[in-house]
Amino acid sequence: MSRVFWDTNLFIYLLEDSGPLFERVVNLRRSMLRRRDELVTSTISLGEVLVHPTRNNRPDIASAYEQEITQGARLIPFDIEAARIFAEIRCDKTIKAPDAIQLACAAQARCDLFITNDDRLSGKIVPGIQFVTSLQRAPL
Repeated sequence: MSRVFWDTNLFIYLLEDSGPLFERVVNLRRSMLRRRDELVTSTISLGEVLVHPTRNNRPDIASAYEQEITQGARLIPFDIEAARIFAEIRCDKTIKAPDAIQLACAAQARCDLFITNDDRLSGKIVPGIQFVTSLQRAPL
């Protein structure tokens, strides 16, 4: 069993059933369930996922998304400990603040794998996370 952190974009592909990456995310989630991996994300991801339905005045969809994420994943808050980790990550000027927040939450949770669709983050070394990879390179 591994702790696998999903960046926001994976949830968007899954929940909005959009784009060619939907199937890849579905297959990834199935593999994780088979292996009994723990799905982890941040409260920041939840907030980002809720933007689109909120903007479109669809509280029903926002509620469904929130329920899906909170029941299927462990949510890590961006708290004081994460803020300290964030500061260390931001010393690398190639990592943008939103990405550093996500990485800090994953590091705080001691995740084995951080998956994103942002290939710029692939291979970054972040203490507290064993591997950072793109969705395309994620093990199924």
